[in-house]
Amino acid sequence: MSEINNRLKYIAILGSTGSIGTQTLEVIEGNEQLFKAHVLTAQNNAELLIAQCLKFKPAYAVICNTDKYPQVKEALANTDTKVLAGHDSVKSIVTDGQIDIVLTAMVGFAGLEPTINAIKAGKDIALANKETLVVAGELITALAKEHNVKLLPVDSEHSAIFQCLAGEEQNPIEKIIITASGGPFRGKTADFLTDVTRAEALKHPNWVMGAKITIDSASLMNKGLEVIEAKWLFDLQLDQIDVVIHPQSIIHSMVQFQDGSIKAQMGLPDMKLPIQYALTYPNRIANQFKRFDFAAYSNLTFEKPDTKTFRNLQLAYNALDKGGNAPCIINAANEVAVAGFLNNELGFLAMSDVIETCMERIAYVETPVLDDYLNTDKETRILAQQLVNQMPKALTYLDIK
Repeated sequence: MSEINNRLKYIAILGSTGSIGTQTLEVIEGNEQLFKAHVLTAQNNAELLIAQCLKFKPAYAVICNTDKYPQVKEALANTDTKVLAGHDSVKSIVTDGQIDIVLTAMVGFAGLEPTINAIKAGKDIALANKETLVVAGELITALAKEHNVKLLPVDSEHSAIFQCLAGEEQNPIEKIIITASGGPFRGKTADFLTDVTRAEALKHPNWVMGAKITIDSASLMNKGLEVIEAKWLFDLQLDQIDVVIHPQSIIHSMVQFQDGSIKAQMGLPDMKLPIQYALTYPNRIANQFKRFDFAAYSNLTFEKPDTKTFRNLQLAYNALDKGGNAPCIINAANEVAVAGFLNNELGFLAMSDVIETCMERIAYVETPVLDDYLNTDKETRILAQQLVNQMPKALTYLDIK
C-alpha cells in the first residue's frame, strides 16, 4: 500500500478563493480520506473565504485585507478556525508544524516571501504562483535543494513537462516545447489589437482562469513567464525552451530528448488534473474528471507565436537572457500594466510599452539577493504606475514607432 493511502496530508492553500484555490478545494473534497485543508488564505474575498471555512473547517484562515478581519472573525467566531489577518500572517502560518504541502496560488509577487518561508520550514511546494520563480528562480531553487523540498508544478504546462520527465532522470533533455492556446486574439494584427476591450481580452477560448492570468494569456506574457519558470524548474538554458501555439489546448507541453524522441502529456483543459497530481505525487489516483475523446478532435494544429505583434513573449525571452533582476522587472511592470488595462487606464498594446520602458530604466543588478528583488519590485511598480498615468489609452506601439 502506498504512503498516500496511509496518512492524511495537511494542505495550506495560499489564495483559496481564486480559480486555482477553489479547484484545489474541489480536489480535496473529492478525496477527503487523503487530504485535509489546514490553512486557507484570501486577499479580499471575505465572503467566499468564510463559506470555505464553514465547509472545510481549516485550523487557520487568513484574510490579507485587514479591513475585512472583523467580518471574517465574527462569521467564524463559533467555529474552531483561528482567524488571522495581514500578509505577515500568511508568511508566518506556512511554517505551521502540521502542514505537509503549501499550495501557492496567490497572484503575483505577493507569493514570494511566503514560499521562501515555507521552503525554509521544510514544506513541499505545489507551485501555482509562477511569479515566484520568475522573480527569484535562482534563490528559490537553491533553497529548495538546501532544505530537501520538492517543487511540484501546478501550471498545466510545467506539470506536463514534469510528468514527461518521470523515469527519464538519466536521459538529457534536448529541449522542451511549451504549448500556448494563443488566447482570444490569436492571429489578430496590431491594428486590431489597438482598441480591444477588457471584456474581449477576458474571453479565453479554452481555460477558465482569474482576470490577471487571462489577460497575460491574451498578451502571451503568461507564456513568457512560463518560459522563465521552466528554466529554473528544469535547469535549462534559453535555447532549450521553445513555445508553440496549439489552439486546442490538448497537448499541454512536450519534452524532446537527445535521440529526437518527443514525449507529450495530453488531456482536456482542466486544472484539477495537474493540481491533483501535485498533491498525490508520485502516485496517480482515480477520479471522475471528464476524459479526452480522440474522435472528438480530428485535428490538432500547431503554429509559431507572433512575437512581433505580441511583444511580451519576446520581452520575457530578453529578460531571461539578461538574467539578474531583469525578470523581476518585467514581472512587476506587467502586474501594474495589467491592472491598468483591467481598469481601462491603458490600451492593450501599451502594456508592452510600459514593460519595455521599465526594463530600460530600472537599474540592473547582475547577482541579486532577496533585498534586491524586493527593492527592484518596489521601484519598478512606482515607475510603471507613473507610465500608466502618463500614457493615454489611445497611445499604442504603432503610434510611438
